[in-house]
Amino acid sequence: MTTRSLAALTAGAALAHAAPAPAAVNASARAVLGLRASTGRADTVALTFDDGPHPEGTPAVLARLADAGARATFFLVGEQVLRRRALVADIVAAGHEVGLHGHTHRGHLRLGPRALGEDLRRGEAVVSAAAGRAVRLHRAPYGLYSAASLALVRHRGLEPLLWSRHGRDWSARATEHSIAERLGSGLRPREVLLLHDADHYAASGSWRRTAAALPRVLEAIERTGLEAQPA
Repeated sequence: MTTRSLAALTAGAALAHAAPAPAAVNASARAVLGLRASTGRADTVALTFDDGPHPEGTPAVLARLADAGARATFFLVGEQVLRRRALVADIVAAGHEVGLHGHTHRGHLRLGPRALGEDLRRGEAVVSAAAGRAVRLHRAPYGLYSAASLALVRHRGLEPLLWSRHGRDWSARATEHSIAERLGSGLRPREVLLLHDADHYAASGSWRRTAAALPRVLEAIERTGLEAQPA
């Protein structure tokens, strides 16, 4: 990228920064902005995990996925990868995909274009290096993009991916039953399911309930005749 094109992108992002962001699961907003929240194959659903890696939560989730022969996408946070780089290698070795959740877990609506650009650059570099391959998917913290961040993400060649339903497993009120019911009830083909394998930015210990609920979610997917695959 030339200095001139970088300056133009930054200037354009600055002008767009005040534009409203779409709600993460608002289908109308997703359609207008071209944001994906579905898989590419009609016989699959996508399991996705945000906020990791985590020293206990990530291995627990990996073990349950392995037991079921299921694969998933892990949206990783750069600052957590720096602390637990080896876990990224474990994710990749198990056949899962990694995406970028940012270098930090700061909401895009709270960051200016320069800070957003730096967060994307650092996060992509850290996650790609740990994974041993380039990342292609991005998910903003809280699922919210500003107009500026959406432009910057796409300019870097990353595809934003949202979700069609979530387990609300980050909440202190979540239970194994509530998580499994939210994700497993009435599953449809091509859905993207959101969970978290970490509690860095959520209720303490929330990953334990996620790991406990995961076998029930995977059983529901199997009963529906679908496969859990990366997004």
